[in-house]
Amino acid sequence: MKIIQFSDLHLTTPGRMLHGRDPLQHFQAAIADINTHQRDAALVVISGDLSDDGSAASYAALADTLATLQVPWRVTLGNHDDRAAFLRVFPALSDEHGFIQNVTNLGDYCVILLDSLQSGDVAGNLCSTRLQWLEDQLRRAQNNAVLLFLHHLPMPIGLPSLDEVRLAPDAADALHQCCLRYGNVRHIAAGHVHRPASGNWRGITFTTVRGTNHQSALRFVPGFDISQETPQYAIFWVTAQGHTVHFNDVPAL
Repeated sequence: MKIIQFSDLHLTTPGRMLHGRDPLQHFQAAIADINTHQRDAALVVISGDLSDDGSAASYAALADTLATLQVPWRVTLGNHDDRAAFLRVFPALSDEHGFIQNVTNLGDYCVILLDSLQSGDVAGNLCSTRLQWLEDQLRRAQNNAVLLFLHHLPMPIGLPSLDEVRLAPDAADALHQCCLRYGNVRHIAAGHVHRPASGNWRGITFTTVRGTNHQSALRFVPGFDISQETPQYAIFWVTAQGHTVHFNDVPAL
């Protein structure tokens, strides 16, 4: 079974360039590549920063583009998103508390998307309501292996400018305790950093992925730069024995 992860679309008003690229055109190219080469995927997950500016036009463009995707999809939000503006275009995607988070059961696997947006802040957070929601989902999925997706990475990855804006440390600790209680979270996948990275966080494997438009330069010293590396998406190849994460570059426009 395949599960595809996109992240950090950063859509704007159609036709507007961002960091020298057209984010809508790049996202459309990524969708076309999925429809051509990965149409057998069980699910496409988009882990936040759907919009760059939280505008109605960007979410309308997102809706139009997702309508062309030939694979079921789920989304959650990132720090550039605006929940209210998003829900005006996608009113059915809110949970009972107003967050954009959801659960998809795929055989022996359970895919959970968790909303880590803290409005007005670049870094992420998880309130008690969202943590309780996650705990409830993990309890219900005790017999399943869980793949957990959220926008903000809970652990540092050694890049100072990105580590400063990860999930708040207290929220990350609470998230980890929640995962430990049930022991079924096999992997955490995030966006936000616009870089491919992988590792192990307190016993749980994790990955991040490049965005579909611009990237973050690889800097192990303070300071932040935009990079024009190739957009990509991640492919989770899931079997009864476990999972592998592949990173696939989107063909150049």
